[in-house]
Amino acid sequence: MNTILVLCTGNICRSPMAAALLAKAMPQIRFFSAGTAAVIGAAADKTAVALLRETKVDISNHRSQQLSSWMLTAADLVIVMDEGQRNFVETLHPVCKGKVFRLCEFANADIPDPYRKGEAAFRHSLQMIQEGVAHWAKNLTRLTNKKNSASEQ
Repeated sequence: MNTILVLCTGNICRSPMAAALLAKAMPQIRFFSAGTAAVIGAAADKTAVALLRETKVDISNHRSQQLSSWMLTAADLVIVMDEGQRNFVETLHPVCKGKVFRLCEFANADIPDPYRKGEAAFRHSLQMIQEGVAHWAKNLTRLTNKKNSASEQ
């Protein structure tokens, strides 16, 4: 697992927060993010920037990008925020079936979009993102360690 794409709708709230936290938790993996309906070049939402700054993660230089097919091809895994985004990706790019998962798949939960909903909504989404990141980091690290052990034998 070398490259992971993280998707949300606008690529200014959830996916930049998730990609940055995943990258911090698993620096050996390349993470990048995009949106299914992004305004290209938009800065991360100021509330997302402020909340991540509290966790010592800086996304102030983030600029949104629109999902492109090359991104899906380049990614070993695609992490989305909700079921609608998974359906969008798998419908437009059927070759991705089997490599698209929600960040909170383990809890069978969608992460709500906090855009324009205030700080409490952002904090709620960030808490869910942090739980998802912890789950993925633990399991991807376990998978990587198992694969490395098998290749050493």
